[in-house]
This record gives sequence, C-alpha cells and structure tokens, in this order.
Amino acid sequence: MTITADEATASQTGVALDIRKVTGRIGARVSGLDLTEELDQATVAAIRAALNAHKALVFDAAGLDDEGQQRFARHFGELTTAHPTVPALDGSPNVLPVDSEGGGRANHWHTDVTFVLSPPQASTLRSLVIPPYGGETLIANSATAYTDLPEPLRAFADTLWAVHTNVYDYATQGRALSDTHAEHRRIFTSIKYETAHPVVRVHPLTGERGLFVGGFAQRIVGLSAGESRKILDILQSYVTRPENVLRWRWSENELVLFDNRITQHYAIDNYDDLPRRLHRVTVAGDIPVGVDGGRSHSIEGDASHYTTVADIPQAAALAAA
Repeated sequence: MTITADEATASQTGVALDIRKVTGRIGARVSGLDLTEELDQATVAAIRAALNAHKALVFDAAGLDDEGQQRFARHFGELTTAHPTVPALDGSPNVLPVDSEGGGRANHWHTDVTFVLSPPQASTLRSLVIPPYGGETLIANSATAYTDLPEPLRAFADTLWAVHTNVYDYATQGRALSDTHAEHRRIFTSIKYETAHPVVRVHPLTGERGLFVGGFAQRIVGLSAGESRKILDILQSYVTRPENVLRWRWSENELVLFDNRITQHYAIDNYDDLPRRLHRVTVAGDIPVGVDGGRSHSIEGDASHYTTVADIPQAAALAAA
C-alpha cells in the first residue's frame, strides 16, 4: 500500500491527519495527531502506509513521555530491549538514551543493530534536549539508492552478502578517544556479534529492494578486506547522495519514526560540546531476505536477550523479487 499524493488523511477519533512530503525521495511531516492519545486501527494503518511510502515520518510529540513513546512504537510490533550491549534507561528496559555526554554521538552512516540476525524493523527517536545549533539527523533512502545503481552494478549487488559486526567503534571514527568514548566503546563491543546479510534486502511489505549495507557492514563474503572496502564504498556512495537524504533539524518534543529495513541514518556531530539527548525505542524485526530468497544467518553472538524474531510473511517480497 502506498500514498501517491503529498497529502493524505486519516482519523484519530475524528481528528484530521495530514501527511506532507519533506523531500521528493524521503521523509514526510505528520500533523493533526496527538501521540499522547490512543490510536485507532485506521490511523495506525495510515501511518504504516505513509512509512512504506516515505521511509521516515516526523511527528509533534508535545507531552509524550517514555511510556507514551513505547506505547506508540508497540502499534507496529513487539519492542526490542534497548540494545544488545549498551545499558537501557534506568527503569525502562526498552528505552535507549542517546546522549552526547555519555558517548552517544553516532556520527557514522548506519542502520540500527544490523550486526544481529533480526535487526529492528523500525526505530523511533524522541528529542528531549536539543542544542541551539547543529545536531541534525540525516536519514537516507536505500531503495532509491538501489534504483540509482547502473544496471550491471545492480545485478552484481543482488548476488553479494556482507558480514556485519559491532567490533569497531562506528561513533568515533577519525577522532581521539576521550575516557567517556573509550568506555562507551568497551561496553558497545563487550559481546561480539557477526551476522551475514544480503547486500540487497527485499522489503517484506512493499517488495522494494534496498541496499542493506552501512557502517556495520565490514566485509563482503568471499572477498578480501581491501576488495570488500572498495565495493562497499561504491555502494554506500549511492545511499548518501544528497537526493536520497533527509536532513532533519530537530526541535524539542519531536518524534521521528523510520523504517530500519530500508534506510540508513547519521547524527551530525556539529554542535561543539553542547548537550544533545534523544530517547530511542525500536520495534523487533524479521530476518532479512535477499533477492534469491536466501535468509541472513548468524556467525557469532546470541541476541535472544535483545529481540525476538518478528513473524512477517515474505510472500509480497518474494513475489516482487
């Protein structure tokens, strides 16, 4: 199901819901919705359709707390815990604090937690403390990146698998490690995970193909580290083309919902040493499927304490493939 117009309507107990594009390829602003209230099935279905179409949605989250953020995210499936290795917010096992003062500067392109077998299907980020300048989040559409590839490169990518791992520090690339960041790295890598995923993932609901790479993808199966890096860099360059990217300038009390199966994101570290704090809640996902129907497989690391495996039928995906 897709939305072809720039504006769509649904209802929450009679309240009009407007969905308006932010860019041509990714992102829409949703207005007329009170996230502190319960959502009816028609509204949830309209949000899911908009997410399929736009990949990332921005909501006004005035009055929303951690419990409300979790309630909203549960409309789209069972929640994961906060993270496989990084501690949750005290008293809230499903909430991950993304705090610049605690080492949480994810200034590297990535898709959330792809080093496990079933990464989250969707992520929600809610803004609590926003710097007066900078601190934007970039979100990229990996489906349009795939369609941008020249046909021979698309055909090649369809055959590739990549090993994703958490054993390197994606958040501090190219910078000296402070004591805080060194401790964050130690915690982040305290359990080693490696998982092989298809480089081209087929979305189970829409059948779209997207480049499933990003910062945790460290090598191509069957190739050397050097060969892998060159190929991954070429594919990644299509994901991060400006045409495929939403650059969101946060205000306080906003919530962004993005489809983790077909996007990447990057938190820009351009706000000096000012505080920036978001809370993240993620929805359990399915095992990725490639264009030939092959499913991802775990190489190392048990993430059963972090997430269940969502049972999402793959019929639409395989039919489109």
